[in-house]
Amino acid sequence: MIDTHAHIDGVEFADDLEAVIQNAKTAGVDKIFVPGICLKDTPHLLEVCQTHPRYLYPMIGLHPENIMDEDYHHALNQLESMIDDSIIAIGEIGLDFYWDATYKKEQLEVFEHQIQWAEKYNLPLMIHSRNAHKELMEIMERHRASNLSGVFHCFTGTEEEALDLLSFPHFMLGIGGVLTFKKSTLREVVKNAVPLSRIVLETDSPYMAPVPNRGKRNESAYVRHVAEKLAEIYDTDFDEIVHQTTKNTLKVFKKVTFFDKN
Repeated sequence: MIDTHAHIDGVEFADDLEAVIQNAKTAGVDKIFVPGICLKDTPHLLEVCQTHPRYLYPMIGLHPENIMDEDYHHALNQLESMIDDSIIAIGEIGLDFYWDATYKKEQLEVFEHQIQWAEKYNLPLMIHSRNAHKELMEIMERHRASNLSGVFHCFTGTEEEALDLLSFPHFMLGIGGVLTFKKSTLREVVKNAVPLSRIVLETDSPYMAPVPNRGKRNESAYVRHVAEKLAEIYDTDFDEIVHQTTKNTLKVFKKVTFFDKN
């Protein structure tokens, strides 16, 4: 399995990072992709990934919730200067109007700017979108001819929204712990509107741990529960879920190959 989205560089893992990585390996996780969210934390993210080459893979990005924490023009310039051969994607980037839209203009500007990085460096995108589907689609439509690729991270939307996103043929939907929540509607949406060939696994750890660990710190080992739930939804076996979601992941993240694991 590949956990395509885990904030394993966060302070939540500072005391037991090695144990968390070992837990993931024991659970069958072959790789973990680590998204960037701001300039301040990116040097540490890169250092963490360097401690486990070919197992932890870094991304570069400025998260929409963080754009006003720093001079975002300066942050963008500095982050772009850090893009090298080790960076597998631009992310975590996107739009988030969940709490308020005070800085909507700035979010749109920063998102657009980072999409241009993906085009310039031929890298996939890791896209965060919350309460921003309309605006997301408007921006993505402007870049449809670019044949961008990537993941719409933490998808929890409607069938209609899933179809909108899947109209971009080189993108996958990132499916995580919400799939296992008792009251979640995501299971029906996935079953009715999302082919298995368009799904990648993720945890978004330390957030949104799946059942039976809901309410605890999430970690990459728990991606196994998401895969098990997908096997139930698609009425197939666990190994097929692992095989297909890994294939999907490597189709998008072209700098990563299955055989370069430790």
